[in-house]
Amino acid sequence: MRYFEDFTVGETARFGSYQVDRDEVLDFARRYDPQPFHLSEEAAAQTHFGRLAASGWHSCAMMMAMLAARMEADEVASLGAAGIDELRWRTPVYPGDTLTCETEIVETRASRSRPEMGTARSRMTVRNQDGVAVLTFVAILLIATRPRAATTPSTGTDAG
Repeated sequence: MRYFEDFTVGETARFGSYQVDRDEVLDFARRYDPQPFHLSEEAAAQTHFGRLAASGWHSCAMMMAMLAARMEADEVASLGAAGIDELRWRTPVYPGDTLTCETEIVETRASRSRPEMGTARSRMTVRNQDGVAVLTFVAILLIATRPRAATTPSTGTDAG
């Protein structure tokens, strides 16, 4: 298990592979972002996208699928996130693209009020198959601290 104390500023990782599927792009758009350029090749052709483009929110969801798989594989003691900063959709994501993730820990901070957790700020970049950044943001991750050994009240020694 990776706990808060295991994260260091400057640590980087590359992970994930997500194939962007046309039907998934259309389904997401119909349900959550029904703008014409996410729903129709013809409508998208009339915009700066030039063709059907995934919703930025769908791009975030695809990134989250890769991140959750990575955190599970790495057994991160995740407690969720406090939010994100600096979200930018850099370039359109299109059906047929293959997305990957890069992350860098830019700050760690132990919680003063909740010693069972700390925060790690992580700069995330999602790239397409050409290495072009399509999505960037800074995540504020909440991570459990390493459990402390239990002590017995009468002796103050380790319980086991």
